[in-house]
Amino acid sequence: MNPKPTTVQYNNWRQAKLPPQDMRAPPPVSIIIPYYQTHRAELAKTLAALERQTYPRDMFEVIIVDDGSDPPLALPPSTPLNISVIRQERRGYGASRARAAGARAAAYDILLFLDSDMLVESDWIAAHARWHCAFSDVLTLGNRAFVAVDDIDAETIRRRPGSLKELFSNRPADASWVQEILDKTDDLHSKSDDLFVVAVGANLGMRKEFYELVGGFDESFMRWGLEDTELGYRAYIRGGLLIPVRQAFSWHQGPWNAGRENKTRNIRIMEGKISHLIAHPAFRPDKPGRTYAVPQYVVTVEATRCPVDKVVKAVEHILADRVHDLVVRIQTDALDDSESMDRIRDMFGPDPRVRLASTRSALDEFPASPFHISLPAAVFGKDLVYRLRLQLGDAVTAVANLPDGSGVYITRAWALNRAWRAGKSVSDFGETRTISAKALNIKPIDAEIANRPPGSIARASDRLRAVQSTADAWLFAKWAASAVLRRTAGKSRRA
Repeated sequence: MNPKPTTVQYNNWRQAKLPPQDMRAPPPVSIIIPYYQTHRAELAKTLAALERQTYPRDMFEVIIVDDGSDPPLALPPSTPLNISVIRQERRGYGASRARAAGARAAAYDILLFLDSDMLVESDWIAAHARWHCAFSDVLTLGNRAFVAVDDIDAETIRRRPGSLKELFSNRPADASWVQEILDKTDDLHSKSDDLFVVAVGANLGMRKEFYELVGGFDESFMRWGLEDTELGYRAYIRGGLLIPVRQAFSWHQGPWNAGRENKTRNIRIMEGKISHLIAHPAFRPDKPGRTYAVPQYVVTVEATRCPVDKVVKAVEHILADRVHDLVVRIQTDALDDSESMDRIRDMFGPDPRVRLASTRSALDEFPASPFHISLPAAVFGKDLVYRLRLQLGDAVTAVANLPDGSGVYITRAWALNRAWRAGKSVSDFGETRTISAKALNIKPIDAEIANRPPGSIARASDRLRAVQSTADAWLFAKWAASAVLRRTAGKSRRA
């Protein structure tokens, strides 16, 4: 069966029709395990648990990536598993690099990531694989619990006739924090924008093609933590369906609080790095003036048959929005002459928040930005981006129709990506909304007004008519005072 892209609304994974798995012809699977020497005893138990899988042994491989252990990890003697070992140089905490190396070396299309201190139940592979047989763009998320197993050896795990849950039934176990999120979101059956936080690299699966489309694990992570969250974020933005697979259960060897102080310290250190990569308010300060590597909003200004003065005015207005976490993308291919192009380049080329659009789509230029806005250059509205986001709410897309037949659009990137893969409309993936131009304070830009001299009476009248709040009135007063000073200074110099 050829997997197909998902077509459900939001993250309503229960709408996905999953055919029963045919165990007579299961697909081959690559299991990737990052390893370091401190987990030598744990790895032996992890491999023993994999020997207990109901999945046919000739249909999965195990790739262990040794992160510079000394001495290097050797292949386990007389194992019935198909195991290969890759060695990489130790450069800080290398889990993200190790997973990426394992994915590159994988022989099969289904990738399952497992940590070297995890004990999986016997149906673990099958529970993940059945989703990837049916769908090409899902991220399967197995759950886990924490239990102390120092007094249990690998042979006991290997020979266990029943479930590991039964084996650990008399031991205290800590539920994962993931369980709390699953309970709050009805197993991720939610419209929330932060579901990706449950992506844990210790127990997750993706198809190799989708993993590569997303960009794989970021190999620049050199400390413990958050590299899996960041991968989950990009998978979500790319329209991936996040599926909690309760049957793909695992047991972490050791209590939850083991090494917690050091892990918490690493997370604090990583906050700055992650704020540039995950464009979500929970991961970055919402402060005016901050600019991030991945902008939250991509605003495309369509400059079709538009005077360059209007384009400049529209871009400057967007840059002045109360939402600073954005980039403006100017479609310069629509400008009608080389002189206009030169003016645009000279005006905005050095500005880090302005881009001259390439031949690639906005989704390709900014693959990790969650919101895309498009508008004609002849649109002017105070805090337009801010107002658009408020009006969008939890819908997937919203549009304000203008009298000339054009429109102002805001759309979630995950819906655009999912629609593109499925060959469907964005509206097929969730609620759409129509916004009134009045709600956005949209007005046409008048090039003649834009080019009036700063101190003219007509310009003063224009500014006065634009006053709609106390803040606007204060700005008008400051502008008027400065205009008077400029005129007075000019008269003095002429005298």
